Amino acid sequence: MTYLPDDVYALIEKSVPILCVDFFPFEVAPEGGERVGLILRHSPFGDVWCHLGGRVHRGESLRAAVDRHARDTLGVSVELPCDQPDYVYQWFPADIAPTDGTAHGDDPRKHSVGLTYLTRLTGAASPQNEALDFGYFPVDALPSPMWPGSADLLARVLQAR
Repeated sequence: MTYLPDDVYALIEKSVPILCVDFFPFEVAPEGGERVGLILRHSPFGDVWCHLGGRVHRGESLRAAVDRHARDTLGVSVELPCDQPDYVYQWFPADIAPTDGTAHGDDPRKHSVGLTYLTRLTGAASPQNEALDFGYFPVDALPSPMWPGSADLLARVLQAR
């Protein structure tokens, strides 16, 4: 995989939406109820809890992108039955965010389109790289603070399934 120089990638981020995969590790808790996995990370909003994911590389399948981000962030693979996302969500910097009622999250760095998946992890998660911590939380008791839009995205993914 060839990476672009930082200045070229910065120009691309300012010019076009970036295709990303977003995902929530998901499980049924031993005591019952559903839990979602989130990472704690440094962000433009401070240290926040959020879903996992990132951009898709040229020539990379969506399944491979989700798995790469899981390995890079948690040191595990994921079970992803198909490439079809569970939900599509958009992220915008505040100065170009839609005002027409379109649901979206906040990302001051770029406009991106996230293909979102509920996944299952294979193996024990070990936070690394951007992940300061990882935990499973009941879907009705998410931690705080969260990346703006991440909780809304989770609610929409759960409703769409």
